[in-house]
Amino acid sequence: MKNLFNLVLLTLLLISCNSNERVSKDVFEEVNKSMEVKKLNEADIIQAAMVWGEEISNEAQKQLISALQEAIANEGVPEAIKFCNVNALPILKEVSDKYNVEIKRVSNQYRNPADKPLEYEEGILDTYVYNGENDIANEPNIQKIEGGEVLLFTKAIMIPNALCLNCHGQTGTEISPETQKVLDELYPEDKAKGHKIGDLRGMWSIRLPKKEVVKNM
Repeated sequence: MKNLFNLVLLTLLLISCNSNERVSKDVFEEVNKSMEVKKLNEADIIQAAMVWGEEISNEAQKQLISALQEAIANEGVPEAIKFCNVNALPILKEVSDKYNVEIKRVSNQYRNPADKPLEYEEGILDTYVYNGENDIANEPNIQKIEGGEVLLFTKAIMIPNALCLNCHGQTGTEISPETQKVLDELYPEDKAKGHKIGDLRGMWSIRLPKKEVVKNM
């Protein structure tokens, strides 16, 4: 599409040279808008949003896991929980700002009340729960919200390994008394325990403004 756009611009420049008239900045911008409207259909935009959402969620996950592993290695699990309590949301905010999107993790079994799903997220999360309970593969999803001006990318978050069970597993076995004490202090409404490897932990919820998706194409 960019090559076609460049060809149109070159044609305009040649026309302007032949007519001894300059092509204004407004004309260039109008061509740009026209190319977007005429050549980008909804299927293209949805597919681009799916790919971009996957990239963003992977980057956010990588940053969170790297920070957590470093905190555990340096301070141990109880102190790592304190680290996450302070730093998890700022890490997601940093990635959000980088791409001009809004990134969240939501779960029915939330630890931080900020991760409780909003109304428009509940139905999607319930579908992921249903799929998990019925051995149906959970695939990433795109939904149009706010009149189609925002594309909501969602992806299931699973418990990948035993490391996560140090604070999301069974109390008294995987979760040590020291860790449980910190959890009780920081998260009195904690619902995020009792998991095992392979369980659904929640989902990524990433709001992608449609205009940002188009700009990224």
